[in-house]
Amino acid sequence: MTTSTGARAPRSDALKNRAALLDAARAELNRDPDASLDAIAAAAGLSRRSVYGHFPSREALLAEIASLGASRVAAAVDAIHDADPVVDLALVGRLVWDDIEDVRAMTRAVVRGPMREQVLRGELGPLHARIVADVGLAAQTGAGRTDLPAETVAHLIEGAAFAVLDESLRRPMSRQEGRRLVVLAGLGVLGLSWRDAQAVLETHIDRLAPEEDR
Repeated sequence: MTTSTGARAPRSDALKNRAALLDAARAELNRDPDASLDAIAAAAGLSRRSVYGHFPSREALLAEIASLGASRVAAAVDAIHDADPVVDLALVGRLVWDDIEDVRAMTRAVVRGPMREQVLRGELGPLHARIVADVGLAAQTGAGRTDLPAETVAHLIEGAAFAVLDESLRRPMSRQEGRRLVVLAGLGVLGLSWRDAQAVLETHIDRLAPEEDR
């Protein structure tokens, strides 16, 4: 007779239920950021009791969703870099928008809610550091503003992106327009005129506005 000496692997149905729960939570929270745990469980085809087998509370479920989303954004942005800090900042804006565009309402609830600092200082910490580095390099090369500390400008660039997110929920906004506004707003905060920011978009259109989305 043999015995197991390691931790028991999760059952396949438990893994499927957890994945279904996370998918349902994303969809329901994007539809209604105040969606209850009962509504999320029903959308996943699970009972409220079974949900507690995976998450002890609605807050724990939201934290998991936010953490997974932030990790996905960070990985997408980390895969592409440019030596030009202005172009790199534009790419960061475009990539972040592309990743959150389908879950804008849920994303807004996270970045405007009590989990904001947890997410921004956690999985998105390296992304913030990259923005700070780009701002600093742009200032050194004369491509960006020098009147404010890089850390401050980075926070203002992030705030501009959040403002575009707010605007996209106030009125209908296509992916193309949202992407364009995020890039232009960020470069404007960096210190570029609207004409120069528009020129960056047009010069690097293949990277900042992929052909399939034009």
